[in-house]
Amino acid sequence: MFPLTAPAPVAPRDFSACSGCSLCFLVCPMWRAGRDPRFSPEGLAKALQCGATAADLAAPLEACSLCGACDPVCPEGIDLPGMIMDLRQKLAPPSPRPAVLDDLEARLQQAAAGAAAATPGTRVMFLPGAELRSDPAQLSRVEALLGLAAVDDDGADIVLALEAGVAIPLQRMQAFLVPLRGHAVVAGDGLLVRQLRRWLPGSQRMGLGTALSLRAAVRSKLAATDFYVIEPRAFHADYERMVGHYDRLQRETGCSLSLDLQRIAIPASAPGVAQKLGLSARDDATQGKWLLQGRKPARIVVESLADRDALQAVSEIPVVYVADLVQGAKDD
Repeated sequence: MFPLTAPAPVAPRDFSACSGCSLCFLVCPMWRAGRDPRFSPEGLAKALQCGATAADLAAPLEACSLCGACDPVCPEGIDLPGMIMDLRQKLAPPSPRPAVLDDLEARLQQAAAGAAAATPGTRVMFLPGAELRSDPAQLSRVEALLGLAAVDDDGADIVLALEAGVAIPLQRMQAFLVPLRGHAVVAGDGLLVRQLRRWLPGSQRMGLGTALSLRAAVRSKLAATDFYVIEPRAFHADYERMVGHYDRLQRETGCSLSLDLQRIAIPASAPGVAQKLGLSARDDATQGKWLLQGRKPARIVVESLADRDALQAVSEIPVVYVADLVQGAKDD
């Protein structure tokens, strides 16, 4: 399950290290949508260097999808997604305060009371995330394919809090992280893969799409006429390992990948905070159409259910979730 060697951690730098190279512009869906330099990681970093506050930067902070594409291209090693999440915590909540935030805080407090002891021995912990939990039949299929049972506490409330800039109680973090210590983790949400690098240094972690694509039953179903769409957040969270993994997948199967010339995973959808919280309708058409521009595959295979929905809305090409390539299979 974990044949990939994790790179040695490197201490990230903050916004003051931004030199203005503009490489992050090329990979940023937020900038691509409006061609406004304020809506870019560099724009945020330069504004902060000039004394801007989180309130001054509210619009781009809320528009960012935290896809992480800017992270591996930054030559200064700035923790750009981390910078954005930290700034979101300094923003004033919307007025009137939406009920979804009250519900989220209540869930965090309730889960904080359910602290569990660490599980003895080493095992792989499967954290499916809210997206997969919403489809029980799909979750069962993924569990069978991986040979893993989903854990009860997958940190879905913590991921949403990171997205929304809601403070996470220390007790909640402890209740979530203590059972994971010493174990490998497969996480359905790529943002969680990224954060575990910070919270549990040295831990083995992997995105769900990567774990599924390692299965021989899945790889055997991929064809040269397929366009394989990588879940970007997990890919960018472990970029050094993931580039090699997906290069091997491409060589073995012949499929094309959603990577640009810089080997960055192009997101198929790019929702901001309001869309993540359900406060406004999602509009993934622009990003989805841009991803498919010039491509004419026979089939699109996606690692994310949200990407499946986004691409089905803009294309008549069949779109298949990666676990659906195998019906009822359980191998190696």
